[in-house]
Amino acid sequence: MEKIPLTRAGFDKLDAELKHLKSVERPAIIRAISEAREHGDLSENAEYHSAKEKQSFIEGRVKELEGVISLAEVIDPSKLSGSVKFGATVLLVDEDTDEEKTYQIVGEYEADIEKGKLNMKSPLSRALIGKDEGDSIEVTTPGGARSYEILKITYK
Repeated sequence: MEKIPLTRAGFDKLDAELKHLKSVERPAIIRAISEAREHGDLSENAEYHSAKEKQSFIEGRVKELEGVISLAEVIDPSKLSGSVKFGATVLLVDEDTDEEKTYQIVGEYEADIEKGKLNMKSPLSRALIGKDEGDSIEVTTPGGARSYEILKITYK
C-alpha cells in the first residue's frame, strides 16, 4: 500500500480523534444501546436504531483512522527547504485582485481550506509544487482561470 504523507500536527490530530472514539464514544454508545434494549420491543425502538446507526458510524471511522495511521508517513516540514513541496507554507498574491493568501500544502486527511491547509492533490497545490519564489502560476478553478505569483515559501 502507498504511504500517506502527514505533518506531525495532522498525524497527532487523527491519533487523538482515534483515541477519543475508542475511549469515550465507543463505551458511551455501548451504554446507549444497552439502555435502549431495556425499553422493550426493538423493532419500534427509535433510540435503539439511532444508537446502532451511530455505532456503525463510529466503527467505520475507527477503521478508517486505523488504516490511515498504519500507512502514515510523518514528514517534518521544518527540515525541508527550496521549491514548493509537501509541507510548504506558501504566500501567494492573486495577480488580478492583488489579494494575498497563505496556504500550507498538506495531505488529504488534514486538508482544511478554511484554515489555509491545502490538499496536496488539489489543482492549486499541483500547480505550486516544484515552483520557486517569484514564479507565476495559472490555475483553472470552477470560477475560471486564476493567476498567482509566489511571494514567499517557508517551511515550519
